[in-house]
Amino acid sequence: MDIARYSKLITAKDTGHNEQREAKLLERCPPGHEGKKLVNKPATILDASGAIITWYLPDALTDTTQKEIREATDLLAPSLEKSVKADGNWRTHQKWFKQDSENVGSTPGCINISPAWFQQGHENLSDLEVSASLKGPSSENILKGIARPAAIASAALRVMHPEQYFAGLRTFSNLGHKAVSKELPQMPETLEYWASVFNTLSIISNRETPNHQDHLSVAECFDVLTTVGNYSNGRMTMQSLQLEFKYNSGEVWELSHSLEKCHERCT
Repeated sequence: MDIARYSKLITAKDTGHNEQREAKLLERCPPGHEGKKLVNKPATILDASGAIITWYLPDALTDTTQKEIREATDLLAPSLEKSVKADGNWRTHQKWFKQDSENVGSTPGCINISPAWFQQGHENLSDLEVSASLKGPSSENILKGIARPAAIASAALRVMHPEQYFAGLRTFSNLGHKAVSKELPQMPETLEYWASVFNTLSIISNRETPNHQDHLSVAECFDVLTTVGNYSNGRMTMQSLQLEFKYNSGEVWELSHSLEKCHERCT
């Protein structure tokens, strides 16, 4: 696959749900092998140019780190619970979440936390805000709870994508100065504890994820994904690569923003 070409071909209409459209994308950007393959060992996936587009590291997180992530997630339980809706888009629609009777530990939900992001419809620097989940009385404990896992994910990015890592450092350095000079509410204090080079952390708890695309993403940049939980037989498929990955607890992934993703149900 040529990831740069693929990222230019996908549009807002490419939701990952149209089988004919997906087949056409596969024809124009073939994965380079026949049939769907299972990946269950540490691996890097290269595109047609030789660039690494996915790092897959099973069993990368220690039990201690996984415990820290679970404890930090528990602090976010109220926000996670409120996030699940009876309608709306698939990211928070209740049909994709495990019910209480089949819960595997953490409160089901899907939220984003950030020390500085734009609310919908706002684009000016003065409009940057700390996300709602970090404005409550537990915000300092949450930030301290995620600090070491966030630092580990950032260290992985330092090895896997140095250019993106240092761009993140520069961004937060500039943001810290602006937050103070413009007196942005709560942001300087939040940035003091924020240990990641990413500006947003998504917590996805007990949710099955359908095929989806992020057509506004930058192909050259990576997302970092970690998995934690009391489950087995998890699978994650990438239709665009015709690959299926073991998706169990303790894994670390770094993958191009533009890759189609699907998290299969875990049992």
